[in-house]
Amino acid sequence: MKKNWDNPIEHVMPHSACVPASISIGGVRVAPATVLAPMAGVTDTVFRRFIRNASLFTHTPETTGADAPHLKEMWEEKSIDAAITNQQSGCGLIMTEFTSADGLARMRESKRKRYLTFYDDEHPISAQLFGSNPQTLADAARIVQDTGFDMVDLNLGCPAKRVVSCNGGSGLLRDLPLIAKIFEEVRAAVTIPFTVKFRLGWNDNHIICVELARIAEQSGLAAVALHARTREQGYTGQARWEWIAAIKNAVSIPVIGNGDVRTPEDAAALVAETGCDAVMIGRAAPANPWIFRQIAQYTATGRYDEPTDLDRYRMIRTYFEMLLAETDVNEKEAQGKMKQFASWFTHGVANGAHLRKSIYESKSGNAILAAVEQFFEAKLAETIPA
Repeated sequence: MKKNWDNPIEHVMPHSACVPASISIGGVRVAPATVLAPMAGVTDTVFRRFIRNASLFTHTPETTGADAPHLKEMWEEKSIDAAITNQQSGCGLIMTEFTSADGLARMRESKRKRYLTFYDDEHPISAQLFGSNPQTLADAARIVQDTGFDMVDLNLGCPAKRVVSCNGGSGLLRDLPLIAKIFEEVRAAVTIPFTVKFRLGWNDNHIICVELARIAEQSGLAAVALHARTREQGYTGQARWEWIAAIKNAVSIPVIGNGDVRTPEDAAALVAETGCDAVMIGRAAPANPWIFRQIAQYTATGRYDEPTDLDRYRMIRTYFEMLLAETDVNEKEAQGKMKQFASWFTHGVANGAHLRKSIYESKSGNAILAAVEQFFEAKLAETIPA
C-alpha cells in the first residue's frame, strides 16, 4: 500500500461541517461515524486495539454562565454523545484485515483463530472477506457470525494482482451479475449486518459504482463504502469524492466515504461535499494513530491537538510492547511488524531516520525497544529546561 499521497488537497472547512456523531448500520450503532479501513498487513488485533487506545478523547462542555443553554444545545447537535465511553469516542468501527473466504472455509477451526482473533474491547468490529464463489463466501460469513463479529464485509476494492488474478477484490468489479449472486447468498446466510467496500470500477471506461450500490441496496445490504478511485488508479492520483456524492443520491442505505482523508479538516470536507454518513480512514491511521481522536476533538471543539514528542514516544513504545505481549505473535514476527511500522510511526518525528536505522539494525524485540528508549530519552531531554 502506498504510504504517501499525490499532491494532496488542503481543506480548510468551517466548523459547521462535522463528522456525524453516530450512524446505525443494520441496527449496530457506530459512534462516532468514523471507520478504520481494513488494511492487509496492518489491521490485526494489536493495531486495532492500539487505535482504540490512541483514540481516547473526552470533552465536557462548559454549561454555566449566560451562554449555557446555547452551548449545551450546540454540544448535543454537533459533538460526540456524552454518554459514549471514551474508548468509543475516537473510532466508531474497526475492521479486520481481509481474509480469504476459501481459506477460512477450508481450514481447521483451531487455525481460524489466527485470522479471526479479536477481544471484547474491539466491539463494534467487522470482519472483511474476499473471494468469488458465492457459496464459499456464504459459508465464511457464517463462520464470521458464529465467531461473534458484529458485521461482515465483502472486499471489492483490493487492487493487488494476486487477489485480482483469483477474481477477488476489485477483480469482481467486471462481473456485476456475479456480485449480485454473492450478495444474495451471503445475505441469506447471516443475520448480522452485511456491508460491502468497493471502488469506482475497473478503470475510467468502466465506472460501475452507482449501479453496484443500487444492487447492494436491493440485495438487503446494510451499508456501502466507496474508495473513490478505480482499480487501475491503485492508490495514485486524487480520490474523486463526487462519486461518493452520486452514490449518496442514489441509495437510502448508509454511505461511507473513503479516500484522501488525512486530517480532521479532510474528514469534515468529505462530509460537507458528499453528504456521506460516515468517514473511513486507511493509510492515514498508521502514520497518525491520533487521527480519530483529532476528528472527535475537532467535531466537539473546532480545534484539535497535535501529538508531542512525548505522545509519539508513548505511542511507539506502547504498540511495540503490545506486539511482544500478544500470544499469537512470535518473536520474529513481532520484530518484523516493529520494523514495518517504524516508517509509519516515525512520520513527523525530527531526525526520525536515525531511529528507523537503529530499529532496522536491531536483532531482537527488546533491542528495538531499547533503541526507541534511547532515541526519545535524548529528544525529551532537549525539551526540559536546565
